[in-house]
Amino acid sequence: MNRTVLPFLRESLALALIGLFFYLFLFIDFHEIEWNIPSQLLTVNTMFLSILLEAIPFILLGVFVSALIQTFVSEDFIKRVLPKNAILALLPAALLGAIFPICECAIVPIVRRLMKKGMPLHVGVVFLVGAPILNPVVFASTFYAFSSQLHIAYARMGLAFVLSIIIGFIMYLIFKNRNQLKWTKEELTTTVQLKSEEKVGKLKSTLFHASDEFFEMGKFLIIGAFIASLFQTFLDRTLLTELGSSEFLSPAIMMGFGYILSLCSEADAFVAATFGGTFTTGSLLAFLVYGPMIDLKNTIMLFAFFKAKFVAAFIAVVTVVVYVSIIIYQAIFL
Repeated sequence: MNRTVLPFLRESLALALIGLFFYLFLFIDFHEIEWNIPSQLLTVNTMFLSILLEAIPFILLGVFVSALIQTFVSEDFIKRVLPKNAILALLPAALLGAIFPICECAIVPIVRRLMKKGMPLHVGVVFLVGAPILNPVVFASTFYAFSSQLHIAYARMGLAFVLSIIIGFIMYLIFKNRNQLKWTKEELTTTVQLKSEEKVGKLKSTLFHASDEFFEMGKFLIIGAFIASLFQTFLDRTLLTELGSSEFLSPAIMMGFGYILSLCSEADAFVAATFGGTFTTGSLLAFLVYGPMIDLKNTIMLFAFFKAKFVAAFIAVVTVVVYVSIIIYQAIFL
């Protein structure tokens, strides 16, 4: 009984909400209503919408690519193209990330799908941290934002490439490619899925997978964007600027700032450029490298689809590796 009633109730509620939206949009003049809303809540709303609108196009791209992988890429193909040696497989994964213009918003569903198709865990990690930075769109935006300091654009790409391989290798040492994905009952019973794909055809199957993945990912994106907007609104930024001159402390501060802001990697260079007169070059690189690898909104996505132990280890490894590499880079090149 519940199997028939619950879907009906969900669809009825969705239609009622859509109807309410159109009624309010067409017949209610909100300008005539006096709103006594605190300015900070309006700021939260603005930040939330800006993060959401910035991320949704890339989420759509990510889930569509994920659906194409699910429909057209077989497990045998993944096993054939990847080197058998676990260490040698790290390099092509980093190079693969340089091809696709995908930000950190879209990379989680793609890596998750590739892992379900048989991609080793450590190779997926390399793609997870490398692809949001190592792509032509990010390089172009960084190059333009730091046109007077082009070494920052080149350093960002070089550090991302090397660190993605190092992080993948460390995660391989920790987990030895043990499965760290969360699987649903439907995903474990693949026979129903295969039969349905045969009936509807590959094109419709791709669209079905994309829509399912979008709504599954979307709720966690909304939660992450809301939490990030709260931090952006209530965080005291004057304290950050007071600590920006320290060579050891400022990289850590900017890494935390990058984590909280949760900017898409295609746009974060322009934000980083505004801190050029306040923070050190090393701390700007820390912001540009760390933020796309792990931020607040994709942390929530990772916890939703990967085991908590893996996500905690992943965050710790990325944080330590990026911070140490920035300190070393400052000592050698700056």
